[in-house]
Amino acid sequence: MTPLEFQTGFRAARDQVQRVIVGLDDIVDGVLTALFADGNVLLEGLPGLGKTRLVNALAASLDLSATRIQFTPDLMPADVTGTHLVSTDDAGRKHFSLRRGPIFANVVLADEINRATPKTQSALLEAMQERQVTLLGETHALPRPFIVVATQNPLEMEGTYPLPEAQLDRFLMKLHLEMPGEEALLTILERTTGTGEPEPDAALDAATILAMRECVREVPAAPETLRLAVRILMATQPDNDLAPDGVRRFVRFGASPRGVQALVLAGKCRALVERGDSRQPVLSPEDLEAVAVNCLRHRVILNFEGESERIDADALVVEAVQSARASLQGR
Repeated sequence: MTPLEFQTGFRAARDQVQRVIVGLDDIVDGVLTALFADGNVLLEGLPGLGKTRLVNALAASLDLSATRIQFTPDLMPADVTGTHLVSTDDAGRKHFSLRRGPIFANVVLADEINRATPKTQSALLEAMQERQVTLLGETHALPRPFIVVATQNPLEMEGTYPLPEAQLDRFLMKLHLEMPGEEALLTILERTTGTGEPEPDAALDAATILAMRECVREVPAAPETLRLAVRILMATQPDNDLAPDGVRRFVRFGASPRGVQALVLAGKCRALVERGDSRQPVLSPEDLEAVAVNCLRHRVILNFEGESERIDADALVVEAVQSARASLQGR
């Protein structure tokens, strides 16, 4: 696949999703970036902002199988992954047969993921990282492409279980949904309170998406650009010399190596979207800086002081990017 074909495919999928989703252009781009970078995405926003509808529109625009798992305190791991049941064949012999859970789909919506217990949340870990599920010692591959899109509500924290750091780290991006503006709200009303609502058409299929993922990985990156990515990661570590004052004071743990991988892959995807019509788009420092907050905000774990003062992790990531850039300029 050529960069221009990637750019065309990305825009076609974006246009179809935006037939349904209004006022969330950056969020749509973020979810598509996570898909084509072979990652998962966590959506956080108030009720009624269209998180669930966004995922449904995504699946419809990509001609992929989709399932929804409503996470609740009584949800069990087997309700997510599936289980083995005792069956009887025609000869009367008993044997185990696999009943696949809703995790066996291309697009999995984990709705209100933080309402399930940590035991059930952990059922997603292997699927999100290795794209497989192990049941009774037997490993089962998940459909490709595969993406988990999880949602959580920043309010109504009673009865919820915070996502552990190991699970947060498996999300390539965390996206914050904001209230749409006046014009976007008017468009939403026109589309949703009339006699019919627009529905997306399938713009891409599974084979094309897998080819687009390979195209992302083929984007070249200069050694200095990769060094910047590494330094951004190092600047989120409170005990590193590159860490700015805010990180040193308010951060308990910085981003892991998965963070820099996410940073580079999301940056490469952005390079293709923005400059796919050029002969050969190259990962640039501007691409890294553009995706840094979405890729690292959930990987910067605040300490007690940071939590008590309600420090914004986004601002700390911006400080880390500035520190990393200044360190290279001062070499």
